[in-house]
Amino acid sequence: MKHLPKGWAVQPLSRLVTQPTSGVSVQGEEGPPQTGKPGVLRLSCVTAGRFNPHDVKTPLVSEVTRLATFAERNSILISRSNTPPLVGACAYVPKDFQDAFLPDTLWLLRPNDVTTVCMRWLSFVLLSSPYRLSLQRIASGTSESMKKIQKGAFLKLKIAVPPLPEQRKIAEILTTWDEALEKLDALIAAQERRKKSLMQQLFTGKTRLKGFDQSSGRTHGDKFGIYPIDWKRIQLGEVTREVFERNTGGADFPVLSCTKHHGLVLSQNYFGKRVHAEDTSSYRMVRRGEFAYATNHIEEGSIGFQDVCDAGLVSPIYTVFRTVDGVNDRYLFRLLKSTLLIHHYRINTSASVDRRGSLRYQEFAQISVWMPQKPEQIAIAKFFDIVDQTLALLRNQRSSLEQQKRGLMQKLLTGKLRTIQYKNDQPR
Repeated sequence: MKHLPKGWAVQPLSRLVTQPTSGVSVQGEEGPPQTGKPGVLRLSCVTAGRFNPHDVKTPLVSEVTRLATFAERNSILISRSNTPPLVGACAYVPKDFQDAFLPDTLWLLRPNDVTTVCMRWLSFVLLSSPYRLSLQRIASGTSESMKKIQKGAFLKLKIAVPPLPEQRKIAEILTTWDEALEKLDALIAAQERRKKSLMQQLFTGKTRLKGFDQSSGRTHGDKFGIYPIDWKRIQLGEVTREVFERNTGGADFPVLSCTKHHGLVLSQNYFGKRVHAEDTSSYRMVRRGEFAYATNHIEEGSIGFQDVCDAGLVSPIYTVFRTVDGVNDRYLFRLLKSTLLIHHYRINTSASVDRRGSLRYQEFAQISVWMPQKPEQIAIAKFFDIVDQTLALLRNQRSSLEQQKRGLMQKLLTGKLRTIQYKNDQPR
């Protein structure tokens, strides 16, 4: 703030907004609101600059009458109590939402004077990197998992304030970028829904790729579904073999972790720090083209195909296996991540011998699946490779647009890029 443009002024946040208000502490059931009764907004309703008024839980009846605050038009919601990465997250509220009360973990910020401050502009200021860092710094608490922002420190934050017309113009420009991002998000979500629907169709044989259907409409199946007559029911143990190789020499191979959405990833890159043991001599080897899953976490679909490096290591609690002839690796990987197989993991985990929530290879190998012949497997896998490439392009486009917006925010909110020309550098 050393080189402010003429016409700009540094003011404490207390000059721009009234005292923050919130609801009260509510113990609520996890579920939708009761019919005809307002619910309570979840803390997660405010994320990444967006407000989701439908992210609601059901409050206890005795608490409803004690709540008085709704999300109001032309206000800002800010997460004043949350985990360190999310504390201070805020979003602009464009209209009144009276279907859900505010919890005490959210603050509602109202303008002191609408003739001097544009609240949409202020929301972009509070979302910018410098202020996100400031909010992280002033958040306090004895627990690392939950921090709180105190009103006094919050209202003392210094804001570089341009004239109201410039505030409005900045807000208009950045809102246009947000609308473009929202359209991309909607397109990505639609593509993901389409992919999920196609997986349900192609992995059950309800839809066949051209040239592979030899069933003449005939079917067979089991209690989990009906499949084409030219598909075969097999147990996973018929097409896979467990791998027992360990890093007995203690060699310095990269350590991998398995995630629900991304499969196997480099552990240190994913967590941002080393979380594995220094001595990896007991770790399992997982070579390129092999599969691995955390034996006690597979029920969420945390299973991965190793195409990250030539050879890596996973924790001793992992199960590692490879495929045998007759199955395409990439087809099997997609099948193993499907909703039906996750259902199988949960059933078999609950029924496991040791009752500790684990699924060992012996139990995994007994899971039955229906599969087409290998040429059809390969074609289905290639089909979804194309679908994933389309999704990757859209996500990269979104990431690029987000980075451009952040660069533009930095210039607009510091006055390095002016939106209105003033005569003699003064407001007209």
